[in-house]
Amino acid sequence: MSPESTGQNEHYLTVYRRGFRTWRGNRPFWAGLFTILGGLPIAYFPYADMHLGNMTIAMSTTAGAGSLIIGVLLITLGFTMWFHHIVKVFAGVAAILLALISIPVANIGGFIIGFLFSLLGGALSIAWAPGEATGAPASGDPAAPRSRGDAFEAPAYGQEPHDTAEAPQRPMLHKAAAEADDGRHRAG
Repeated sequence: MSPESTGQNEHYLTVYRRGFRTWRGNRPFWAGLFTILGGLPIAYFPYADMHLGNMTIAMSTTAGAGSLIIGVLLITLGFTMWFHHIVKVFAGVAAILLALISIPVANIGGFIIGFLFSLLGGALSIAWAPGEATGAPASGDPAAPRSRGDAFEAPAYGQEPHDTAEAPQRPMLHKAAAEADDGRHRAG
């Protein structure tokens, strides 16, 4: 086992977190989360009972089924944003429309909480665009930042490196090897 290998010694939570971060970065994650969080109070409040001592307050309305349908659709749209991000614009517009419809139908849009979360999730879904890969520079500009892989490119057989300042240097793995290398340069 060499000291350069990294994948074998990582903790499984670190691997899982890195995989989740990659998954989250490739889709409108926050838009889906806010839409789901907006659908929950819209669907829940019409069926909730609040107890104050011996008194029970029921917040159910005549449009309880409409509230449930709007809430379930918003939750479904949130999951759609996560797993079928190709329809993100449709899901965002539908989330905004359902949030607006929830104001008169579902207890003022889940007491404004569900309305605001759904509206924010829909807007984020419409505005989301996938990030650009950080690879080679888009233009032929030599001053443009280079990717890490470019620094370790070996010259073709028989060619000298163009710039010796950019030539990759091997890291010293042991202190003793670094000291021995310094001793050879001073003596020679």
